[in-house]
Amino acid sequence: MKKTTLLISICATLASTDTDAADWPRFRGPSSDGSTSEKGLPLKWSAQENMTWRTELPGPGSSSPIIVGNVVYLTCYSGYGADVKSPGDPAGLTRHALCLNRADGKILWKKDVKLSTPDKAYTGTYITQHGYASSTPVSDGKNVYFFFGPAGVWAYTARGEDLWHVSVGEKAHDWGNGASPILHGDLLIVNAALEGDNLVALDKNTGKEVWSVRGGLPASWNTPVITTINGHDELIVNASGKLRAFDPATGKELWNCRSIRGAELCPSVVVHDGVVFVIGVPGTGNAMAVRAGGSGDVSATHVVWEIKSGSNVSSPIYHEGHVYWANDSRGTLHCVKAGTGEMVFEQPLSKERGNRVYASPILSEGRLYYVSRNQGTFVVSAQPKFELIEHNVIADDSSVFNATPAVADGQIYLRSDKFAYCIGKRR
Repeated sequence: MKKTTLLISICATLASTDTDAADWPRFRGPSSDGSTSEKGLPLKWSAQENMTWRTELPGPGSSSPIIVGNVVYLTCYSGYGADVKSPGDPAGLTRHALCLNRADGKILWKKDVKLSTPDKAYTGTYITQHGYASSTPVSDGKNVYFFFGPAGVWAYTARGEDLWHVSVGEKAHDWGNGASPILHGDLLIVNAALEGDNLVALDKNTGKEVWSVRGGLPASWNTPVITTINGHDELIVNASGKLRAFDPATGKELWNCRSIRGAELCPSVVVHDGVVFVIGVPGTGNAMAVRAGGSGDVSATHVVWEIKSGSNVSSPIYHEGHVYWANDSRGTLHCVKAGTGEMVFEQPLSKERGNRVYASPILSEGRLYYVSRNQGTFVVSAQPKFELIEHNVIADDSSVFNATPAVADGQIYLRSDKFAYCIGKRR
């Protein structure tokens, strides 16, 4: 009788997964820029305060949670690479696609994905920073799509039933993978520049390739962003030395512009009023603004400004005429004027040394939430004067927090290498 009741409960939970305005169905949310119209997000929390639930995960991971209806999707990995001093047997590496109940955090289903060939070894100072499950899934409310780098793209129904899986390139990199898939109509678009030197659009229903762009995206770890310019859509992705825009329906290149050169370019761009804001760190760092639109090489006409300041992991965010970003290695918050690039302030988030920020921020009611790797979450006023509102630490979780938060129905969803969290009032 208990098993039957549990099965009915799980089925009811999974049946209510169509996307709505409150969902957070992809990396950086429905607007792809980290901003949300949600009100009343919690400002303070700890292991005891404002903690709705936490769930121990099967293994570590850097992917963000996404929220669809009554469930949470995320990824992790196990079997290899949890401890740099004792990584284990590479043959045991298994990536996991997870579905959790939003009400209590219980794992509803788990799908295991293994490579038939070895991945990059868990050694040195590269992939050890974030592991083998870094790409955030995406959902259309009915199905959910996971990108596991050289292990391919995997599609499941909301109930965890297999739909399809395909390879988009089998090359493994010392830093692992970082770009997340996005949806555009019936297309699932994947930046597989590292795995297959390829930007590819797949039919979301079948996994068949619809179009692809081969080559020309070196060092591109960032998630593509789609914006509308003069009535047409542009798919924008950054690469070393070149910012490129494509027609998301066909893959045809629309324009390109000289851009930041770097060994890896992780931050996604953010677009506001037709201007693309780009950051990266070749040497001391760089940031620039480029007007979207145009045709061909627009380097001579569309660069608005560029400055020597940036970040190489956390993505930027726009708010009321200013652009903000956190430097990944120094843990400093930067604020510049969006129109000119003039630096307004550069301020450490913490007085403690060693504060690093890999997660991208979220913006709600004029407040920025920055999750650091090992010093908690900083809530900062989104204004051209630095003001730290709160600093929240979950003291009994000493693992690394790499993932960008998700937001839905007044709750914040975090994940570390050990746990998934729901913070805020119960629904």
